[in-house]
Amino acid sequence: MEISKAEIASAAAASSAATSSSSNLPEMRGAEVLCAALAAENVKYVWGYPGGAVLHIYDALYKQQSMQHILVRHEQAAVHAADGYARATGDVGVALVTSGPGATNAVTGIATAYMDSIPMVIITGQVPVPAIGLDAFQECDTIGITRPIVKHNFLVKDVRDMADTIKKAFHIARSGRPGPVVVDVPKDVSFNKVKFDLAEYKKPVEMRSYQPKVKGHGGQIRKALQLLLTAKRPYIYTGGGVILGGASNELRTLVDMLGYPVTNTLMGLGAYPASDKKFLGMLGMHGTVEANNAMQNCDVLLAVGARFDDRVIGNPKHFAQNERKIIHIDIDPSSISKRVKVDIPIVGDVKDVLTEMINQIKEMPQRVAPSDLANWWSNIESWRSKDCLKYDRGNKDVIKPQMVVETLWNMTKDVETYITSDVGQHQMWAAQFYRFDQPNRWINSGGLGTMGVGIPYAMGIKMAKPDAEVFCVTGEGSVQMCIQELSTCLQYNTPIKVVSLNNRYLGMVRQWQELDYEGRYSHSYMDALPNFVKLAEAYGHVGMLIERPQDVEPALREARKLKDRTVFMDFRTDPTENVWPMVKAGKGITEMLLGSEEL
Repeated sequence: MEISKAEIASAAAASSAATSSSSNLPEMRGAEVLCAALAAENVKYVWGYPGGAVLHIYDALYKQQSMQHILVRHEQAAVHAADGYARATGDVGVALVTSGPGATNAVTGIATAYMDSIPMVIITGQVPVPAIGLDAFQECDTIGITRPIVKHNFLVKDVRDMADTIKKAFHIARSGRPGPVVVDVPKDVSFNKVKFDLAEYKKPVEMRSYQPKVKGHGGQIRKALQLLLTAKRPYIYTGGGVILGGASNELRTLVDMLGYPVTNTLMGLGAYPASDKKFLGMLGMHGTVEANNAMQNCDVLLAVGARFDDRVIGNPKHFAQNERKIIHIDIDPSSISKRVKVDIPIVGDVKDVLTEMINQIKEMPQRVAPSDLANWWSNIESWRSKDCLKYDRGNKDVIKPQMVVETLWNMTKDVETYITSDVGQHQMWAAQFYRFDQPNRWINSGGLGTMGVGIPYAMGIKMAKPDAEVFCVTGEGSVQMCIQELSTCLQYNTPIKVVSLNNRYLGMVRQWQELDYEGRYSHSYMDALPNFVKLAEAYGHVGMLIERPQDVEPALREARKLKDRTVFMDFRTDPTENVWPMVKAGKGITEMLLGSEEL
């Protein structure tokens, strides 16, 4: 078939118009294209620290008005702060660091976000393309170093690829199972010029090699419901995937429709209201007796956005001793049957799958027999009656750390409050005694267990939620790892409240040494602590020392009144207090230690 002269003329005209349109596009440096792309992604904040390899990018940031750069005091804190922002808002967090040590300092933050599936884009500077591989000043193989701890990474060697790479980075970070994406930008690429088409950038991204599955298989969902609706001892086990997937409302609807018991992992707290009677508390190594026993003794388990990790199920062989049917919903197929073999896998977006489940349940007649469900709840209430989280509430001589967290919860439970934590005993007490009723309010490092995240997390959240109350629950060990960020808090007016449960020990290390090493406290005692009150004041903030139980509530009330000030509260707590319950390494989740009387 011949092409007519009219068709040839039309094609030529279209080509000419496209060329003309292209020639009218602004020519921009790579750094300016990067900033324009970030603006197109609705980025509001960038946390970072400048250096030689990213100076062109910083120059471009200086010239734009659409986003604010936050200058941290250490690159690790830049990534943590962007991470905290992402966890609280669900948006992609963005950090910017220079090459070499800037990138390596960011590694801990990147790995932290990767383990907890947090959507982030981390932009790292790199030496000029011709110098790569020649051991240039401040050069390191950022792509190689970060490959095991990112969802994906890019090295932009041609300025013409800049816009497309940033677009792909954001798409990968926020879709499917979220995660951090590193974009490594050589200095010459950020300086070179290219035409930038904003309209082209805003078109939907297409990646043939990356097509995350969203919709769960209808047949698998029906099979799962047939099991779930005929169980005698059903249980719903949920993790951080429910929060990341924005599926808390769907989870609540499902649980309330069925009347089944439900538990959250450490990362899933708040997905179902802790104040509801159907919530059995957190499960796992420091979970409640009722949550762990229900996990071990149920006959049908619905796992939603959770990964059966070692801190949740303990010894897999012990977990497998009791026969049960397992339904597992997760957007990441590699997480299914990774540690525990499941009977009905459902790969898909948690929100989408739960919505389909709710719709199908409405049309299905079968339900668990009321007598069976009543017997199951009777068993659960007998476990719950042990009151495994009890502690000496009447102690008038020394501050119990649990009491500090419980007091804070009672004071703030009815207002918009975000709690960050570092890692250790204080983290577990915060998880146990602050009863989260809303998602995205509990911000901590779960998978990697990173000390030092608390203050940067709190800074990031306060930027996103300036009218909310933001508390960092920490310990005197963890807090010193990023304490320099108190300077950032002052510069950018992020008035957070630091609740330091100071027991003069690396508390969790000391607890393990007490239980497993016959009390040989090897390097777990803090021999030379700073005066935290004076240190806070030196950074321009308010410091408080609290040493008596009767002063806990007044101190917290006073700190809350100082709405426009960062307050560091140094609570001197009982150095002998341990976190109970506890499942020791290698034990099953029902093999719990409940207190010193059992040692």
